[in-house]
Amino acid sequence: MLSSGLTLIFSMMGVLNFAHASFYMLGAYVAYALVGIMNFWLALLLAPLFVGLLGAGFERLALRRVHKFGHVPELLITFGLTYVILELVQLIWGRSSLTFPPPPALQGSAFTIIQSSADGLRLMLGAAPAEVCRPVDSAIQVVCSTFPATRAFMMLVALLMLVALWLLLTRTRIGLVIQAALSHPEMTEALGHNVPRVFMLVFGSGCALAALAGVIGGITFVTEPSMAVLVGPIIFVVVVVGGMGSLSGAFVGSILIGLLQTLPLTVDGSLATLARSLGWMVTQDTPGYPVLKLTLAQVAPILPYLLLVLILIFRPKGLLGTRDD
Repeated sequence: MLSSGLTLIFSMMGVLNFAHASFYMLGAYVAYALVGIMNFWLALLLAPLFVGLLGAGFERLALRRVHKFGHVPELLITFGLTYVILELVQLIWGRSSLTFPPPPALQGSAFTIIQSSADGLRLMLGAAPAEVCRPVDSAIQVVCSTFPATRAFMMLVALLMLVALWLLLTRTRIGLVIQAALSHPEMTEALGHNVPRVFMLVFGSGCALAALAGVIGGITFVTEPSMAVLVGPIIFVVVVVGGMGSLSGAFVGSILIGLLQTLPLTVDGSLATLARSLGWMVTQDTPGYPVLKLTLAQVAPILPYLLLVLILIFRPKGLLGTRDD
């Protein structure tokens, strides 16, 4: 969800928005404030609109003034904006985490996977009854794994966002105008379109998408000032690995990085274990043993960044990228 908004801004404007994760955090806090006076579903719509207007205003008043000077001033001004948003959030809502529970419709489990020695594997919508997971017969072993409704909702919105953006950019007149404004701004202006306004709307829309992700992330994870720092670096890894300016690349990169972050956590093996299985003797006196003994689960957090380095070395455009800058 976050990488799609960042990709939209970069693919249409060539601006790598360092403050994208801050707009994600701002969306969560604005939704938290709105939930106090209205229901969650209305806040889910209004919070992204409000943050999108703030993003459009920032592009109009600040980013547009430095756009003509190149990428470095753009990076610096968006990087500075992250500190401004962080300080404002801490001044208004404080430094501690907030209690932002999901609405009743998203509380509990979306479905339960039941693995029974008697019935095999089956799927049950919602939470499974207690008697199903704790059978009377002690000879029957049952394992119940639940999937939170908030994460299912997050997945659904992410897919809808991807499809909506793709249709907007490839199947509508607005998308054609946006792409024309990027590649041929002078000709687009000659046809009567306001190119600066188009860029302002694109930047605001990208910020609104980040805020939408923030609202859902706020009820799924923890709403706190550090939530932008936690997701910020991995967003850029996803965008660079998938391909700068490619929505399909952002989708593929998101899945790939997600798998790299989760699947290795289930593997307790190491290079030392692999060497022993091949018949090599590995002891504490072996050169590099402190590295060889690290399990895959221990190095899982750095695997996405190692992939980023490899992509930058062997394919700087990313897996599905088309832009050179």
